[in-house]
Amino acid sequence: QVQLVESGGGLVQSGASLRLSCTASGTIFSYSTMAWYRQAPGKQRELLATISSAGSPGYVDSVKGRFTISRDNAKSTVWLQMNDLVPEDSAVYYCSARFDSIYWGQGTQVTVSS
Repeated sequence: QVQLVESGGGLVQSGASLRLSCTASGTIFSYSTMAWYRQAPGKQRELLATISSAGSPGYVDSVKGRFTISRDNAKSTVWLQMNDLVPEDSAVYYCSARFDSIYWGQGTQVTVSS
């Protein structure tokens, strides 16, 4: 069983930066592909970035150049550095771990004011 706990969300102004963290319990973190998603009200959950167990990142076009995903297997933690935030980035942000199954955190709210 894997438990994921996100943190780092909050209310910021346009142009600000935030760094989200997701810490995992259990022993499979280092073998898992980690990812960050977000879900805005009334919208589907969307994938933002992934990082393989070896540390290779991937991004969707909408966040490429603004968001950076990273991980530290020794700390069982994955981060999402978000820069130049705009109101459209407001959403609940979730991390996920994919190994034998897919596991989700509870989410952290990010609100960007104009």
